[in-house]
Amino acid sequence: MTTSLRNFTSDNVEVSLDRITSVRFGDYMNSIPLPAVLSVFKAEEWENFGLATVDSSLIYSMIDVLLGGRRGQTSMRIEGRPYTTIETNLVKRLVEVVLADAEQAFRPLSPVTFSIDRLETNPRFAAISRPANAAILVRLHIDMEDRGGNIELLLPYATIEPIRPVLLQMFMGEKFGRDPVWEGHFATEVAQAQISVDAVLYEADIPLKQLMTLKVGDTLPLEMRADALVEVRCGTVILTEGRMGVITARHPRHRSCASRIPPHDV
Repeated sequence: MTTSLRNFTSDNVEVSLDRITSVRFGDYMNSIPLPAVLSVFKAEEWENFGLATVDSSLIYSMIDVLLGGRRGQTSMRIEGRPYTTIETNLVKRLVEVVLADAEQAFRPLSPVTFSIDRLETNPRFAAISRPANAAILVRLHIDMEDRGGNIELLLPYATIEPIRPVLLQMFMGEKFGRDPVWEGHFATEVAQAQISVDAVLYEADIPLKQLMTLKVGDTLPLEMRADALVEVRCGTVILTEGRMGVITARHPRHRSCASRIPPHDV
């Protein structure tokens, strides 16, 4: 963002990350120092909204820089009047630059497009979430030598919910989750792993009352055919299905005999 704002203003700009905190949406809206410009933007792929707040000191500093103000002079603030159309458009262009860099920051995790929906100066008209909902607040300080200010990005938890599983991943190094060495090692170990599997011929659910009345010698009928499929399981996961096999064995008194594999030998 430092490079983007330097190209945007043709001035010496330094951007620093002040803090990233978790706040309540209502508490944040009540703490915004006025006057300020609140930009409501939409995350197209996530189908939700976010908020970008530019404080008055940064607004007047940016206007002063873009319109050719002299260096070394503090920007003049005129209280008690709304922002003009030129000032609003300049702030909108600033927010567009910041959101473009935010898209680049999220791109390794999830492609997203941030588009400005509207600009507001009254926090009541910028309500994008319920007051009690939690949100992530990112505060950036923009310093242009002897002038500057803060810009804050607010993302409600509901906005980043679609990429929550990706955010919870642990990335190794700078490769964002892909490590060929680890992938090769993992594939080798999986191929050499030994697991015990069970061949389930038949299973059924019976009432507890019937189970309690069973006695020694009772017969439980198995409602299955000879060509029924046998499930091969590893724990509770079904790996595959197969059929009962037939083997032919030599006997010393007979030429050959065919016998079915007993269920407990499968």
